[in-house]
Amino acid sequence: MSEPKRIVLLGATGSIGESTLEVIRRNRSRFQLCGVAANRSATALEEICREFEVTQSSLFKDEGIDGLMRLASLPEADLVIVATTGTIGLRPTIAGLQSGKTVGLANKETLVLGGQFVMPVAQSGPGRLLPVDSEHNAIFQCLQAASGDHTLARILLTASGGPFLHHTGRELEAVTVEEALAHPNWDMGPKVTVDSATMANKGLEMIEAKWLFNLQPDQIEVVIHPQSIIHSMVEFLDGSVIAQMAPPSMTFPIQHVLSYPERIPPARPGLDFSTIQRLELRPPDFEKFPNLRLAAEALRAGDLAPAVYNAANAVAVEAFLQRRISLLQIPEIISRSLGNSRFTMPASVEDLIDLETELTAFARGQLKEIKN
Repeated sequence: MSEPKRIVLLGATGSIGESTLEVIRRNRSRFQLCGVAANRSATALEEICREFEVTQSSLFKDEGIDGLMRLASLPEADLVIVATTGTIGLRPTIAGLQSGKTVGLANKETLVLGGQFVMPVAQSGPGRLLPVDSEHNAIFQCLQAASGDHTLARILLTASGGPFLHHTGRELEAVTVEEALAHPNWDMGPKVTVDSATMANKGLEMIEAKWLFNLQPDQIEVVIHPQSIIHSMVEFLDGSVIAQMAPPSMTFPIQHVLSYPERIPPARPGLDFSTIQRLELRPPDFEKFPNLRLAAEALRAGDLAPAVYNAANAVAVEAFLQRRISLLQIPEIISRSLGNSRFTMPASVEDLIDLETELTAFARGQLKEIKN
């Protein structure tokens, strides 16, 4: 038997990290965890290190970005899973790619903020970037059926619609934090779950897809699919559409990335088609979910508009979770930020990180204007 693939996991205690550990746990002969990082939970990190016999670890609250960079560049590692939240994963992603690693990216914000810096390294450097998000992983798998570089017509990102798919605009005015966190299909962290409720997550995925697959804005569409079984689709120039399907569990795209280019038995049961009653597909309602429309506008505007969108959304979601604003005020903050910002594109990753602080402060200013 060949040696197990050696994995570094950044963001081990979040939902993606837990699913990654589940896949590794069920495939001990294939995968070996050699480095692990968490944000603040020292106890959880110690338990993971003990269970998987990991000797290289980092706690972000103690080591900061240096610890993540060190783990992303471990000489013995074959693959790095970046499952950190927010834009913390930007520099470790680049470090892993520059070190010749395969990097499994499960973090939308890294490319939304810094796609112009990440993708040149991924395309010309010694490393390789693989998408872990279920939608982008699905697109990646569908594209394996392409016979050439110029056969793609468009991609269709599927969205469950979240907990408010059937709410009216008036009903959305009074929804609570608890209702927004009650996703019908997926178990995710609070910020991502609220993003799903507002469809900002799909907006971020549109921007991310542009970078991952070198697409024009008009090649990226969103389709509502409440069952979360079709994870995304690709339409080719001849009109043929290929879809990737699996149960709504992150273990499937994570396992695909960990084992790529091989395929291995799933960590969880696959689809049982005898129990699937219907597969619905419908267009999104841009009026009811303005975050999706605003993301499309930011995508078309380019330059720093996606970064402004990302920072404003993060500030607004934080305020909503703290019960300081309503759900419908989230797109209002994003719209004000996009309309009023006057920032210029930085020349380096370091400048971009500094700029993100300014973008966040600017968005908080827009939040204060709305509250006043």
